[in-house]
Amino acid sequence: MKIHFVGIGGIGVSALSRYYLAHGWQVSGSDLSQSELTDNLKNIGIEIHIGEHNAMSLAKDTNIVVYSIAVGEDNLELQKARKLNIKTQTYPQALGEIVKKHFTIAVCGAHGKGTTTALISLIMIKAGLDPSVIIGTNLKEFDNTNCRIGKSEYLVVEADEYKKAFLNYWPKIIVNTNIDKEHLDCYQDIDEISQTFIEFFNHLPENGTLILNNDNQYTLWLKNGVKNSKYAVQTYSTAQIEIKEIRKILQIPGKHNVSNALAALAVARSISIPDKISYQAMSEFNGAWRRMEIIQQRPFVLISDYAHHPTEVRATLQGIKEKFPKQKIIVVFQPHQYKRTFYLFDEFVNAFNDADEIILSKIYSVAGRESKEIMEKVNAEKLAEKIKKTGKEVFFIKEISDIPEFVKKRVQPDNIVVVMGAGDIYKITKELSFGLD
Repeated sequence: MKIHFVGIGGIGVSALSRYYLAHGWQVSGSDLSQSELTDNLKNIGIEIHIGEHNAMSLAKDTNIVVYSIAVGEDNLELQKARKLNIKTQTYPQALGEIVKKHFTIAVCGAHGKGTTTALISLIMIKAGLDPSVIIGTNLKEFDNTNCRIGKSEYLVVEADEYKKAFLNYWPKIIVNTNIDKEHLDCYQDIDEISQTFIEFFNHLPENGTLILNNDNQYTLWLKNGVKNSKYAVQTYSTAQIEIKEIRKILQIPGKHNVSNALAALAVARSISIPDKISYQAMSEFNGAWRRMEIIQQRPFVLISDYAHHPTEVRATLQGIKEKFPKQKIIVVFQPHQYKRTFYLFDEFVNAFNDADEIILSKIYSVAGRESKEIMEKVNAEKLAEKIKKTGKEVFFIKEISDIPEFVKKRVQPDNIVVVMGAGDIYKITKELSFGLD
């Protein structure tokens, strides 16, 4: 059987391509740009076309075409597939079919999905449950990939709310880390976001379990929306007595990661995994790719992080400050998407309180998700000027290729340099891994 992925470089789509390859399918794909993810897929034998999408990339004998929900309907490969009557599915539709075949645990929420999914997966592995996992980040424990193939009935997945993608999934357990004002390019407001989460929760069967974060400011809405549900509803919060034990064993810093660990603990208990096993697995976890990932320790600490929403930026910097309380923190931040920057502009201005110095690059434009009208209203220079008014030292450097040399001239031993954003800013970490003269 042949399957072709359009937008194979996406973190979710790339994981799914690995899943199909491991199950004996012949896999190919295409993406607009080369990345670490596409390089890794090529290394395991997946044929990938890089560049403008071209109908020639799609073999006529392909059985299924799976495409990222960021791909437009005018895509030439999709058009060819439909002309040839090849079955087409979005990534969420394809994953939804896999979810139905397993005892699936789905992790949803605006923030913390990757770390929570990782913790749940590693606890289950430690307990001998051998789950399959599709996760939105790379894990060292999965040979630096975002997919694990297990032999049991269990599947752990990240369930993304973007464009209501998770409504394609019908899991047995749902854990909700939080909700927030996110993806406002496809949701009208927090009310619509909340209602969509509730709709997803109601995909649970009567013997299913919903686990909610009781610390999140919007959780009350969710609890009210499911109070008459037929499935079990559990909550967790950082007021639990287990918090002291978790803080003691957890190697990843920050209050938000304590919350993620409590979510994982709640899931483990719901499937009868002893706490002793859960604590041991959590104590061994050093973090995921681009989740406060320490690239180097000397002569200065270099950290790579995926945070791109004000809530994530604030929580990540708080965690780094907690771990390095006396050291200067320099943040290199690439705003991700014009719409997000525009709608959450004031929140971004106040998200860098724990940074000592901020370097902003131009906004990373997300293909298919931008508006010309909004792009004319907001830019990173305006954000830099507004942050300066809070008393912070801020620099705007338009091109990310110019940032490493700028940092090299300013960084001192024992400084903390944080490369942050969801675009292509991570690519400069290799150039920043230098010693000091």
